[in-house]
Amino acid sequence: MKITLAQQRPVYVAGVGWHRFQKPSNTPYIQLGLTAVRQSLGDAGIGWRAVDSAYTATALLGMAASRPLYKHLGVTGIPMMQVENASASGSTAFRLACHDVAAGTSDVSLVLGIDKLPTSGAAGQPTAVPSLAAAYVPPMAHFALLASEYLDRYAATPDQLAAVAVKNYANAALNPNAQRPKARSIEEVLAGPTLAGPLTRLQCCPIGEGAAAVVVVSDDAIDMLGLDRSRCVRVLSSVLRSEELYGARSFDAELTRATVRAAYEQAEISPHDLDVVELHDAFTIEELQYVEAMGLVEEGKAAAALSKGDFDRGGRVAVNTSGGLLGSGHPIGPTGVGQIGEITTQIRGEAGPRQHPGARTGLAHMVGLGAVCAVHILQASEVSA
Repeated sequence: MKITLAQQRPVYVAGVGWHRFQKPSNTPYIQLGLTAVRQSLGDAGIGWRAVDSAYTATALLGMAASRPLYKHLGVTGIPMMQVENASASGSTAFRLACHDVAAGTSDVSLVLGIDKLPTSGAAGQPTAVPSLAAAYVPPMAHFALLASEYLDRYAATPDQLAAVAVKNYANAALNPNAQRPKARSIEEVLAGPTLAGPLTRLQCCPIGEGAAAVVVVSDDAIDMLGLDRSRCVRVLSSVLRSEELYGARSFDAELTRATVRAAYEQAEISPHDLDVVELHDAFTIEELQYVEAMGLVEEGKAAAALSKGDFDRGGRVAVNTSGGLLGSGHPIGPTGVGQIGEITTQIRGEAGPRQHPGARTGLAHMVGLGAVCAVHILQASEVSA
């Protein structure tokens, strides 16, 4: 019989930390990672020796990146695992840490997402199986085609598509860890340059570098280590799926639909219970497709709901309060971990000027090349109890 996260012992996020997401620089990855880890441990109120296991998510650094980093914190002999799952690397590492703690193998597990510029190509390159479309349909063109199809099918406008970026840049302007911390007008977003179809440069996320870390703990650890239970956020569900055959429909959206449905079932909630959502918006069209796939709005109605302010801070459900991938940036390995940190911060009520009022339940969503989809649902401890 399969055992879900909800059927094991309770799991919480007790600490969060970042090194700001930024353009490529000469900053050593060790410095990026240690900054995030130390901040997360300090936020949780624990020392490095309390950590029982560590999961490091990175898609671009190459092998054996964990040991040279963690040795600066102390040689404690804990198990260290490196996780790669494309854009969902951080989300996957978080899932593994949650199940580690839920199963009782660890009481405290550290999740670090960290990346810099690539040193090697994707694993699919040396398989000797040629891709007939890779040279002609890169991700930007793929999502431009989906954007054009969406605009035609639902009579949405380029302005409504660009409004996703306007909302997310407004949020990023309030996020000290964002790579693009500047609010943008609809005119600026549409001004170009146009990169593919209706997608302009500011409708496509930047890939840079950075780090994000979270500390995952058991219920026992909260009491054993004297942690502040009011700041510990419960992880209600963790679901990871890979794509199936969906016919002519967008596989990203259909994969999201199936994964989110399973996460709702595991957490025993509905879309109407969500207050905040961090979703994979590498391109503006993705946000419109995914909020529909998540059941936050009817099919074809996302653009109109966005125009009404439904997904703003203070709206019906706040989407990408961090700025999303568009505004916060997408350094690959850290992205999914940063989403967990943002939702935790929102649920604690500690997000400052970007706080969504009354945030108690949140969902984090990442899609990874391949394709895989990871979804986590978190909730305030007093609601979960």
